[in-house]
Amino acid sequence: MTLQTVKADAIGARKHADPVKFSDPDFTVKSQPRAKVPFERYDTVWFNTGTLCNIECVNCYIDSSPKNDQLVYLSRAEVLRFLQEATQFSDKPSQIGFTGGEPFMNPDLLAMLEDSLSLGYRVLVLTNAMRPMQRFQDKLLALGGRFPNRLALRVSLDHFEQEGHEAIRGPHTWQRALDGLVWLGENGFDVSVAARKARTVDEPEARRGYDRLFSDLGLRIDANDPSRLVLFPEMAADDDVVEISEGCWDILGMKPQQVMCASSRMVLKRKGSAEPTVVACTLIPYAAAFEVGATLEEARTTVTLNHRHCSRFCVLGKASCRVDG
Repeated sequence: MTLQTVKADAIGARKHADPVKFSDPDFTVKSQPRAKVPFERYDTVWFNTGTLCNIECVNCYIDSSPKNDQLVYLSRAEVLRFLQEATQFSDKPSQIGFTGGEPFMNPDLLAMLEDSLSLGYRVLVLTNAMRPMQRFQDKLLALGGRFPNRLALRVSLDHFEQEGHEAIRGPHTWQRALDGLVWLGENGFDVSVAARKARTVDEPEARRGYDRLFSDLGLRIDANDPSRLVLFPEMAADDDVVEISEGCWDILGMKPQQVMCASSRMVLKRKGSAEPTVVACTLIPYAAAFEVGATLEEARTTVTLNHRHCSRFCVLGKASCRVDG
């Protein structure tokens, strides 16, 4: 696989979207009732800690970069308010997730983790494991010691070879990510790896490639376990995908309860806003139509699957950002 091939796959050599699709909130272009997902219960509450990131990836669905601050840093006090609200629920979430941007760039992240763990939650942090995370090795070790088996980190590694990874994440990102990943593994953290499905590599080939890499690094990560090596579908804002109608559930052998917006919500704060807001999905932070409330209680609403990511990632891709276990 050449560097040019990987870049083309990441950016997307694809058919561009029909502009009429996803324009009607209630009906598809074929005039079929659009699929909806009723809220069932809280399983996971996500916090987007801000869109700033130490690197800029060509395939980032949220456009994170060192300059993008459309979603500003959440503060410890803001996160704690939602955590305390969630502890009062009869369906108290089993898991709290932190995503970005790069979460470890948020100066309050370690305090947020401590608050979440102290309240009894399992915690998942999505990270590139590079320098922002590595600055806090001592504090992470302390948290892991105080709250054993409750703190998990998922490291983004977009290819099992340096050339492929750096085609997406930029030069000098490979070894720095591996250093952080190996440190996590050597120090007993619950660690998994996330990658995007490159279109020129089928899943068995990808899992074999990551298995070789993990073995070479001495990591005890089972590349054949979908919860340890998570291969996410490729996504693009202008990708042409089918719309999901109510009739698709039976055709695809799925139920609305399987889609992650049936059991999760994400808290974020927009630049210029006085308060955080709750959105339906980790993948769609910018669309006003997916804002569902100012509190977690208000956010128990039915979600209409009126976005390309709903189709590509959640329904056709049958993917989820949560971690099992």
